[in-house]
Parts: sequence; structure tokens; C-alpha cells
Amino acid sequence: MTKGYKIQDGRIVEDTNGSPQILVVTTPDDAEKKTLIGQHMIDEHTLNSSLDPDELSRLEFEPDHLAVIFKRPQNYSGSDQLIFKTISTGLFLFKDRLIIVMSEPISLFTRKQFNKVGSLNDLMLKVIYEAIAHFLEHLKGINMITSEFEGKISTSLENRYLLQLFSLEKSLVYYLNSITTNGVLIERIRNAAAKIGFIQEESEFLDDMVIENNQCLKQAEIHSNIIASLMDARASIVGNNLNSLMKTLNVITIGIMVPTLVVSAFSMNVTIPLQKHPDAFWIIIGLAALSLGGIMLWWYNRKIR
Repeated sequence: MTKGYKIQDGRIVEDTNGSPQILVVTTPDDAEKKTLIGQHMIDEHTLNSSLDPDELSRLEFEPDHLAVIFKRPQNYSGSDQLIFKTISTGLFLFKDRLIIVMSEPISLFTRKQFNKVGSLNDLMLKVIYEAIAHFLEHLKGINMITSEFEGKISTSLENRYLLQLFSLEKSLVYYLNSITTNGVLIERIRNAAAKIGFIQEESEFLDDMVIENNQCLKQAEIHSNIIASLMDARASIVGNNLNSLMKTLNVITIGIMVPTLVVSAFSMNVTIPLQKHPDAFWIIIGLAALSLGGIMLWWYNRKIR
């Protein structure tokens, strides 16, 4: 699917005249790929790289345009089972147009930084910056999920939360790799700022992007370390919970066995005391209850001490 946009009064608006400055191509079919390769002279390998989720971020100078491949978070859905993945996006900057190639539909121009766009160069930088902001939002979500798991793990005796933490840790590996490669890309763009033709404001914005991406990387590393620590501690927590449960079950078992022994002793098919007594049943029940009460009182005093 292809949509056309243009820059009007510093904002990105949909183009209705048939001469768009900005083309957003989402999950291109074969016909759209042929148009991008044949009409816009985009290299086929670079085009396929922009749709490959395993491709690393990179910068390439073509004869008539600039090709940028960068990483961004994939849209999350409940069926992903706490696995956050990344995708690649391609930016192809010409003198008079910018082509954005994506593998899934994303609302690109909704953030406030797109309310003031000065040029196509500026727009390209803000699209990359939007990916950094998207990573930060996902990291906040992962932090909230981790905080929720911290309380549940303390009473857990099963592996469900361990598997979910493993999924989050795996996701953060994807994020760390993608944020790192994006950082390398931004540094390369900053080093080639004069060659690309950035003005002073755009170069200053590049400096801000470097800082934001580094902060994003630090947050991802912190969350990854927290989850790794939780996974290491969980085995000890589950072991302690299981030991406490077994102790309680042992006390209950002993508490049941003693009165059972008393009742069994008076149930033997031999001559026993009290067998002629009219209140023998209640006396035996009382002895059983007394023994159970003694066991429970001993256990209670031990727990208090």
C-alpha cells in the first residue's frame, strides 16, 4: 500500500494533487517493488533489506539518493506472549522526495515533533527519532510488567512466571541489539552531516538524537539486568516457598496421625480399657482431640519463638 504526503506549513498532510514529496510504502507487493526499483532507482537488495527484520541499521550513499535502514519496535499484540520484536524500516532520501518503506502499518506522523517539519532532511531525522521514542515507550511497558511479576514471584510455586520473564529477557536482547545498531547509524549520519547537506539546526537535532538513543540503551540495559536478577533469585524463592509448604504439610500430617493412632488403639479386636464404660466413645474422641490440640499448641509455640 502506498500513500502520498507533502510538507505544508511545517506539517505533514496527505497529498491530493498526485505529486507527493513523501511516499509511505507499507508491505509493498511485487508491483510496488518493481515501481520502487524501476521508477525510483532503488537498489533491489537495499529495498529487501528494509523489509528484513534481521537486517542491521546502516547508511548507504547511492548516486542519486541516500539509503538509510534503521530498526524500530514491532507493533505488539496479546498473541505475542510477552515477546517484543523489532523490524527494519527503509528511508530513501532524494533531492525532491523521501520514500519510507515499512513492513507493517504504523502511524508515523502523529507525534508532536512532526508539527514543525522544515525539510525532507529534517523529516528523515524525525522519523528515526520517532523510533527511539517508540523504544522508550516499550521499555516503560516492560518495566511495568516486570514490577507486576515481582509481587507474584514471591508466592509462586510454578514455572509460568519464569517462562514469561525469559520471554521478556529475550525481547530485551532484540532491543539492545537494535538500539545499539541505531546508535551506530546515527553516529554515521552525524559524521556525514556536511555531505548530506544538513543545516545547523538539523545537526544540533542529531546531537540530541545521539543523547536520547544512549539514554534508551542505558534503560534497556538496566531492565535487562533487573530481569536477569529476578530469574536468578526466582529459583531460591521457589525453593524456600516449597520448603515452607512441605513443613506445613508435615505438621498437618503429624497432627492427623496422632489422633488416628489413639482411635486405632481403641479399635483393636481385643480386650481394651473402657470397653464396658458407657461413655467410652466420648472419652476416646476427647483423647484424640486432646492429642491434636497438644500437637497444634506445640507447633504454634514453635512458630512464635
